[in-house]
This record gives sequence, C-alpha cells and structure tokens, in this order.
Amino acid sequence: MDGWTDFITAWKIPVGRWGKAFFDFLTDNFEFVFDAIADSLKYLLDSMIDGLLWLPPAVLVLVIALIGWRIQKSVKLALGIVLGLFFIINQGLWKETVETLVLVISAAFMSMLLGVPIGIWLAHRPRFYTYVQPILDLMQTMPTFVYLIPVLILFGLGLAPGLLVTIIFASPAPIRLTYLGITSVPRPMVEAGLAFGASRQQLLRKVELPAALPTIMAGLTQCIMLSLSMVVIAALIGANGLGKPVVRALNTVNIPLGLEAGIAIVILAIILDRICRVRIGATS
Repeated sequence: MDGWTDFITAWKIPVGRWGKAFFDFLTDNFEFVFDAIADSLKYLLDSMIDGLLWLPPAVLVLVIALIGWRIQKSVKLALGIVLGLFFIINQGLWKETVETLVLVISAAFMSMLLGVPIGIWLAHRPRFYTYVQPILDLMQTMPTFVYLIPVLILFGLGLAPGLLVTIIFASPAPIRLTYLGITSVPRPMVEAGLAFGASRQQLLRKVELPAALPTIMAGLTQCIMLSLSMVVIAALIGANGLGKPVVRALNTVNIPLGLEAGIAIVILAIILDRICRVRIGATS
C-alpha cells in the first residue's frame, strides 16, 4: 500500500503551483484594476459609516425602530429594537455595530443584485442550472478561510476585501432560492398568462415574480444571516466591526469582551431577521 501511495504522490497534480501562477499573473498585469475596485469600495463604505456615525446614536436607533415598526406594524418589535440597540450602546460597541451593519447590508444588497437576475435566468434555462449547480455547491461548502487567501492577495486588507468575501459566500443563497421560486410557480398560472397574450417580460413581472416573491425574500433573509456569519472571518483581513473585538478577545482570552461582542452580533442578527421575516409574511 505504501508503494502505491508513493507512486500516486510522485505524480501529484500541481494544483497549488497552478493557482499561484494564476494569481501572480493577475497581480502582475491587473493590480491597478483590483486597487481601483478596493479603493472605490472603501470610499463608499467609509462614507456610509461616517454618515451614520455622524447621526446621534439615539436618532439612528429611533430610525431603525421606525423602519421595523413600518414593516411589521408591531410596537413590540420597535421596542425590542430600541432596547437591543441601547444595550449595544451601553456596552461601548456602537461604532463597531454601525460598521457591521453597513457591511452586512451592503453585502446583502450586492448579493441580491447579482443573485436574483442570475436565478431568474437559470430558471428559464434549466439546462444551464445543471452546470452552475456544482459551482454553487463549491461556493457554499468551501471553508470560509480559504476565501481569504485569494481576496487578500488581490485586494489587500480592509473593509473592501471583507465585503467581497462576504458577497462570494452569501450570493449562492439568492441564486438558489430565486431559481426555486420561479420554477415552483404553478404551471396553470403561467399558462393563463400566456393565454391572455402576455409577453415574456410581462409574464415575469406580473405572474412569476409576484408568485415567487416569498421565496426570493427568504433568500434575502439567508443572505443577511450568512453575511453576519462572515463578520468574524472578515475581521481577520482588516474589516472592522463586531468581528474585531471577537478576534481581539480570542487572542487575549478576554472572556468579557468576547461575550459582549458576541451578544451584540446576536442582537443585530435577531433585529435584521425579524424585520425581513415580517416582509416575507406580508408578501405571501
């Protein structure tokens, strides 16, 4: 058995060297492109963070609570948002929470912007979905730390690579759920639309998308939760936010700081989940 193992190992496929050569080619020839993307994203994210931090914390808390009440029509949710966010302020983690909120919302927005059209396109071309599905499986099962290596090489440290890593990790969810929603539209509804002379665009806008909207919104909820799960990972490549104190607490075995940051992440996740979950119910 050892002889067979040595024989197979002797003919090792140089995947690592090929990958290194590929990324060396990209950095040598297109470094200016990656730098421009990173600088643009950093400017946009920093501007949004600075704008939100310019507001008094109490004002921003009330705005978020008002958004929650407006979507769900629930005073309990609005009160819960206020109490949860004031607890975060009390723990001295408001700046990190705003940074995380901007990162998560930006990543979810970009993931939906990419995922929904791709999901619609694949739903109308199911043959291509068989080829795309293994890529989605790879994106969802790849260990998150593996994403950090190429992104770090191409884009450096900071919020921009943290955003890109999060988008890559979260985008398969809206693609899959949009595909599922469109393909699950009852056939009689589609045939009725065609019988009334609807064009492809009209059929998509007035029949397929309204029927698939609850499933698509479930993709948004998953997107937000997956983005939040990347907060700590993104902090390892310089993305600020609630992941930074978690990493610092891990390195210094600082149990109080780790608990405080962990609870803040949980509170933020619950707030975003409740707001989006209500939206799903409202559209069904």
